[in-house]
Amino acid sequence: MSYPFQIKSQEQYEKAYRESVEQPDEFWASVAENFQWRKKWDKVLEWNFKEPNIKWFQGGKLNITENCIDRHLKTMGEKPAFIWEPNNPEDRVRVVTYNRLHKRVCQVAQMLKNNGVKKGDRVCIYMGMVPELVYAILGCARIGAIHSVIFGGFSAQSIADRLEDAQAEYIITCDGAYRGGKDIPLKSVIDDALIGNKKVKKVIVYTRTRTPVSMIKGRDLWWEDEMDHAETQVEKDGVVSFPAEEMDAEDPLFILYTSGSTGKPKGVVHTCAGYMIWTTYTFVNVFQYQPGLIHFCTADIGWVTGHSYIVYGPLTAGATSVMFEGIPTYPDAGRFWDIVDKHKVNIIYTAPTALRSLMGFGLEPLKGKDLSSLKILGTVGEPINEEAWHWYDENIGKKKCPIVDTWWQTETGACLISNLAGVTPAKPSWATLPMPGVQPVLVDENGKEATEKDEHGFLKGNLCIKAPWPGIIRTTYGDHERCRKNYFATYENLYFTGDGALKDDKGNYRIIGRVDDVLNVSGHRIGTAEVENAIDTHAGVVESAVVGYPHDIKGQGIYAYVIYNGKHGDDEMTRKDILQTVTRVIGPIAKPDKIQFVSGLPKTRSGKIMRNLGDTTTLLDPAVVDDIKNNRL
Repeated sequence: MSYPFQIKSQEQYEKAYRESVEQPDEFWASVAENFQWRKKWDKVLEWNFKEPNIKWFQGGKLNITENCIDRHLKTMGEKPAFIWEPNNPEDRVRVVTYNRLHKRVCQVAQMLKNNGVKKGDRVCIYMGMVPELVYAILGCARIGAIHSVIFGGFSAQSIADRLEDAQAEYIITCDGAYRGGKDIPLKSVIDDALIGNKKVKKVIVYTRTRTPVSMIKGRDLWWEDEMDHAETQVEKDGVVSFPAEEMDAEDPLFILYTSGSTGKPKGVVHTCAGYMIWTTYTFVNVFQYQPGLIHFCTADIGWVTGHSYIVYGPLTAGATSVMFEGIPTYPDAGRFWDIVDKHKVNIIYTAPTALRSLMGFGLEPLKGKDLSSLKILGTVGEPINEEAWHWYDENIGKKKCPIVDTWWQTETGACLISNLAGVTPAKPSWATLPMPGVQPVLVDENGKEATEKDEHGFLKGNLCIKAPWPGIIRTTYGDHERCRKNYFATYENLYFTGDGALKDDKGNYRIIGRVDDVLNVSGHRIGTAEVENAIDTHAGVVESAVVGYPHDIKGQGIYAYVIYNGKHGDDEMTRKDILQTVTRVIGPIAKPDKIQFVSGLPKTRSGKIMRNLGDTTTLLDPAVVDDIKNNRL
């Protein structure tokens, strides 16, 4: 498979970028021609950021799974789509060819149809990192159901909130999941989430850990039984088929929940055509993917990185991906490098948090590991610090592999700013240049183009985008006004990313972190309000405030200030109780790293919590600040 839209030189990048800005319709039409359509589009792009109303490839008809699977079958049916590496290195590796993937996705589609799932229905998927998770996602897409994957670390309460918001009627889960040395009881978490739920009709349970589970008659079904029945329906005389539903270019493909600055998570909606084209275009260009290369994205599919760079982008490009069930430190800190050696991985894409954690183990875990197959390294989730960048470059890439430092968000669908591996220059800890079609601008607090410079002479401001790219968020599920307010209302006619950035004289961008009330912990966005709401549910807590602070491994840690009036003689025990509460309400990923008990919170006269204690003149009670500073942990 060749990629006519692949950029091979700096000159080509500059030409593509210029065309994408000056003639976006012609540029994206030429890219879209490389995909399989049932009916071509009538209009490439219609948009305004006021409502917002964004439509790409209007009138176009397609099914994304035909682009991910069917069109590859003739030429590469026996090529691996996935190499699945289990949590336990002693267990059997599974190789899933494109033919096998096609069969399993058709079976899931039939299974869903048998259980009453229709186009437009929402299916919640809460599974471990097993191939069946990919089959479930693509099975939904094949029949036009909207999938909503929930990361396996979220609590029952978080799942219940998401089920309610999406009005989901179907769930696909596992009995349990393996993650390092832990067995996670996924089905029992789902059972807890469903207490009082009257909407969910069916729960399909895949057997992974053989954990004893409760199965409710009429609601709960075993995946294996349902798939066996579906197999007899989709396979006749060795030929597998299940017709893919014809979808409109702008039909929703999936909902993925992300933290916002209010306590309620928001369901980011991506649509079929634009998202497909954007993920594939960025995958092929950022990683300079060539047919036959082995791509290893270490993310969990519960996050957008897994959606875009394990499932949709690589499959549409006909790539081979490693899918890993476990964690980087199990059974030891050499696990990533074992996988690279074992499967002769060419591209590895991971988080700075993982790298910083692995750096702490020194170079011993690298001994005896052949990393010579690596050609390209990538990072995602947060800006990478220079120390980690150089460690990655020297010890993993042996100074021979370009590092792509990708910046993007759940809302953007795929990479927005990144160097292209070996094509455009890298700059340690800088995301560098925008992808074709992406028009960044730095603005000040009033929305005017930024003129302020930092101490190094770099332009500094809030990062916005002037025009839509194909993978841009279309709405927040069931609440379009929330989408408008969050992303399009802060600055007129601009998409506001929520991040601050620097820009050098060559047009390179460096992301310097959130400027709204959202933390970036280990590459995962967590709203301060969400954590505060969880802490405040603890019986003895009067009020709390949460801020981020520099953390050696996670990038940002969570520091909680808590007013507590419960009877407690033991601060440490109370802290543990509060952490347990947060785990129950959101999940362990949102647990504060530090909890400081305080007598009051720094509030302005209008009642807003001041998170940056610089200018305290507007505070209702400035003395509170001294108390906080004097007792800092």
